[in-house]
Amino acid sequence: MKTFGMILLCALLIVPSSGCGRSKSKGTMSPVAKQEESPLYEIVEVAQSEQQWTGVAVSRDGRIFVCYPRWSDYVPMSVGEVVSETEVVPYPDKNLNAWNLTGSVRDQFVCVQSLYIDAANNLWILDAGNPKFEKLIDGAPKLMRVDVQTNKVVHTYRFESGVLGPNCYLNDVRVDNEKEVAYLTDSGEGAIFVLDLRTGETRKLLGDHRSTKSEGAKVRVQGHEWRRNGERPQVHADGLALTPRGDWLYYQALTARTLYRIPTSALLDRTLSPEAVEAQVEKVREGSAVDGMIFSDDGFLYLTNIEASAINRLTPGGTVQNVAQDSRMKWPDSFSIDDLGHIYVTTSQVHLGEKRTEPYRLFRIRNIP
Repeated sequence: MKTFGMILLCALLIVPSSGCGRSKSKGTMSPVAKQEESPLYEIVEVAQSEQQWTGVAVSRDGRIFVCYPRWSDYVPMSVGEVVSETEVVPYPDKNLNAWNLTGSVRDQFVCVQSLYIDAANNLWILDAGNPKFEKLIDGAPKLMRVDVQTNKVVHTYRFESGVLGPNCYLNDVRVDNEKEVAYLTDSGEGAIFVLDLRTGETRKLLGDHRSTKSEGAKVRVQGHEWRRNGERPQVHADGLALTPRGDWLYYQALTARTLYRIPTSALLDRTLSPEAVEAQVEKVREGSAVDGMIFSDDGFLYLTNIEASAINRLTPGGTVQNVAQDSRMKWPDSFSIDDLGHIYVTTSQVHLGEKRTEPYRLFRIRNIP
């Protein structure tokens, strides 16, 4: 591993929101964000890749897993384990990674977008089943639970086309083992999905609410305005994060500047009407464009600030802090936190597309006090 020294102190680019309508529960942050300076932190490059990756997950024993979404015709593997700075091997086996525009979409990875390690050290693999954002392939979307001790798939949850819309793109996932539920975002159409891990039933919520929709924000990264085929992309609900107690779900559309949250009790209460669920959504703040987000065990919410090549965090008291900024963090994408409190973040260079000239990188930020 290579250490690149201390990173620069970054200027805060987040604007706090004007307020909210609900008092906070114990252990959760205030939706009102205040500005605060932050000390310097060290950032270490852990690995790099010539293929575009998005998700990262670090197991309790320090194993690192990454995923490569099928945004082009050629993807060498969908999920891999990092074994050195420049080497990644297919995970959990070659067969699951063997699909290349042909084969069994139900039994092989098609377009893996994100990974997540839960509190029980299970690796969750989310297959959006929508290669190159062209259309949802029937039978391809799935969520797999892998036992990293045995390297075997324990269970596969499937999402049929009748549940997901034709332009659905399952983007991120968080799992609550106690409640036996998984929460997922749909960045293609804009919604939150709630998956009952006991029955396999999936419910779509907030599909008509502004909180899951793009705001048409102009995203500009390191002098490049993000465009796709000449058009400004409209990407809906993207990153999401579950508080340590599992009582709040935070989320934000990618082409938007508003962070929202909702009590998970509202998402799990089947007696509530869609309007009653929507009424419990709270605006947390207005600020930067955010891709990935994650809560640490001590209640800090970490957010990628893609426009500033930076990482910010919200404290349990609602203060916005700078954590890291580095010009090499070209579109910081997804997070994972290891048992020592080190933060891992991938860079996906989404704004550059085929114009990128540097490898995709994986960074680790030292334990934050």
